[in-house]
Amino acid sequence: MALKSDRIEHLTDISFFMTTTAERGGVVSATATSGSGVSMDDANAVVAYSAVGTGVNPVGVLLNDVVNYDLTRQHINWHKDEVQVGGKVTLLRVGQVTTNMLVPGISPTVGTKAYVGASGLIGTSSTNSVQIGSFLSSKDADGYAKVSVNIA
Repeated sequence: MALKSDRIEHLTDISFFMTTTAERGGVVSATATSGSGVSMDDANAVVAYSAVGTGVNPVGVLLNDVVNYDLTRQHINWHKDEVQVGGKVTLLRVGQVTTNMLVPGISPTVGTKAYVGASGLIGTSSTNSVQIGSFLSSKDADGYAKVSVNIA
């Protein structure tokens, strides 16, 4: 589990699709084919975890697990907030999360700026990266840290 349940959601977005499997808690970015306009069902409005943290357009923190099940054999577990690949995902744009989707080796402290890193991980390095908020805690024994998110 990459996201703990103690979160505050001030602004979420449900207008994007995700076409790859993913674990919740990281920062997704708009893909090269992301749609335009205001349509809630634009199939080109796709987000993904970017392989690099530079030159990306972060959209929000992923709040769903994206899974690829054979739905003729198994049901989606709605209690785990799972979404089938190709479905709409919920993204946190403004709020607060406790996640372990952090760049390995970082030691954030309260007030440290948070940036999007490779593979959607959250880091402390601003090198060619976009700030997505700030840390509200250091890492705990399990590797989780509280992050204030402000992607407006």
